[in-house]
Amino acid sequence: MTAVGVIRGTTPTDRRAVIPLLRRLRSAEGQADPVPVWDELRALGDVVRAPWGGYFVTGFDACNQVLRDRNWLVPDFAWQQRRPGTARWQDPATQEMTRTLSRLNPPEHTFRRRALGNLFDRGTLEAMRPRIAAHVTELLDRLDAQLRAHGEADFVATVGDRLPIHTVGHWLAIPAGDYPHILDFTHRQVHAQELIPTKSELAVSARATVEMRAYFTGLVAHRRAHPGNDVLSGWIRYWDAQYPGDRAAADQMLYDLTMFLTIASLETTATLLTNAVWFLTQDPARAGWLRRHPEHVDDAIDEALRYDPPIHLNSRFAADDTVLAGVPIARDTTVHVLYGAANHDPRRNPDPHLFDIRRKGAHLTFGGGVHYCLGAGLARLEARLLLTRLLERFPTLRPSAGPTYANRMVFRRITSLKVTT
Repeated sequence: MTAVGVIRGTTPTDRRAVIPLLRRLRSAEGQADPVPVWDELRALGDVVRAPWGGYFVTGFDACNQVLRDRNWLVPDFAWQQRRPGTARWQDPATQEMTRTLSRLNPPEHTFRRRALGNLFDRGTLEAMRPRIAAHVTELLDRLDAQLRAHGEADFVATVGDRLPIHTVGHWLAIPAGDYPHILDFTHRQVHAQELIPTKSELAVSARATVEMRAYFTGLVAHRRAHPGNDVLSGWIRYWDAQYPGDRAAADQMLYDLTMFLTIASLETTATLLTNAVWFLTQDPARAGWLRRHPEHVDDAIDEALRYDPPIHLNSRFAADDTVLAGVPIARDTTVHVLYGAANHDPRRNPDPHLFDIRRKGAHLTFGGGVHYCLGAGLARLEARLLLTRLLERFPTLRPSAGPTYANRMVFRRITSLKVTT
């Protein structure tokens, strides 16, 4: 048995108390400001019983332990097959994502991660920097044109959604004309990864999954026929060597990898970029200070990641009977890590509801352990280049309205942020 300190547990009434809080998180009010709901959930305990069984984990230390301890595994195919109601897990979109790195446990996860190596190491990021900087300039030119023509622009549609797909698209040599289609099915496919998706959401995700599979299967086939010096061509050569004589196995691996690394880098990074712009520009003094002290841009990025993480929730299950924050947890029981509640834990980040660029605080937004975010360095680079140039070029940029959000609990998505000068 492993233990995560005896902090606070849970009580039988918590299961009922959580229901209205979850409803508030899905409401427009909760989407716009989830912080009060996180506080109320954390007040119930560091480990709080979920209405359907399992637990929410709210405290920083307990969440950190779940993310890093090898006793906590991601819900893979083997776990799904042990569930009493298997129909939920047979959904096409769920099946598709369960084959990706984010839903693999060792040893399969170890095998695939080692094959990738340090995907975005310092040398790779430096090589990508000029092209990302050029994308930033192009997109800010579009923003400037929109502001001049209309006096207002949607930052999400003009810049926030576009920079990540331009970055990963160029890296994988994906035709630029395909970017809108990829964004469209990504936004629809993600519904299956919600905590409790509805039948209609699963249907939307299933249709998007068909489109996604067709696109990336076609991309791999086309690159096989027209290989080059790009990343995907290199992967094709590598996995063909790993599976000599088994083209189907190599193609499945290539599809899973290319699909996952593309779509995983889109909404999360777009949310980070838009959040950072929202938090900085709504306070002219804050934006002005950072413009005069650009050496703190990485601190601003980390504070945006801490304050409102692009992923609000992730799930693990117990590999063995264990104790978490004083609460006994049986093998196979699911726990849901609440990143936002953990990041706002005052025991770890004093005065947590203050957005403070110079905080030097801690956050769990990129996860931890073997599932630490592969693209963390790339997301930081995109944000660093964008924020530095945007603050220089648009010193009076400010929101003309608050953000609007997709109705989700897991993957945060800002659908619009109107700005003006």
